[in-house]
Amino acid sequence: MRITGGSVRGRKLAAPKSSQAHIRPTCDRVREALFNILADRIAGSNVLDLFAGTGAIGIEALSRGASFALFVDQSLEAGRLIETNLRTCFSQPQAAFVQLNLATAVHLQPLQARMPPATRFDLVFMDPPYQKKLAEHMLAVVQKSDILANNALIVVEEHHSVILPAEDGVLTVLDQRRYGETRIWLYGQQPATS
Repeated sequence: MRITGGSVRGRKLAAPKSSQAHIRPTCDRVREALFNILADRIAGSNVLDLFAGTGAIGIEALSRGASFALFVDQSLEAGRLIETNLRTCFSQPQAAFVQLNLATAVHLQPLQARMPPATRFDLVFMDPPYQKKLAEHMLAVVQKSDILANNALIVVEEHHSVILPAEDGVLTVLDQRRYGETRIWLYGQQPATS
């Protein structure tokens, strides 16, 4: 597992051990394709990496010019893996980790203690365990939590057989793509109507 672009391109990341089977990293090919789609949105962005696992998505964003990344996972093992990978790639990463069980979260206020003041996220990545209905749950939680910047984009990774809504609250699907067993949905905010 390597970073596919940016300042630390080619840097090898620590992968989960066999005892960490619950951590499923996004494969390099899917990550590279995703970041090619997002190329003009990365520089200077604030990134939220939900169900962060190894941290590969947020670290890829930092490598490609994101200003700040907040990694969230329920597992302290994931937190240690993310910290190891951040140290491997950057001397002083603009990043933080929060341990939070996203499957039962009803809001994301616990994140605010680890965020720079008045931070809003331009990019939110969520890669929940496949086929557990966590993506729809988290789309609702993110919308309720007042953490999205104007024109924020939410990227959801799920199993290709899962059907996610074309619209969810103020979010609408802008694009979706399939890569083998994986499908990626890109959600954007609908403009407010008066």
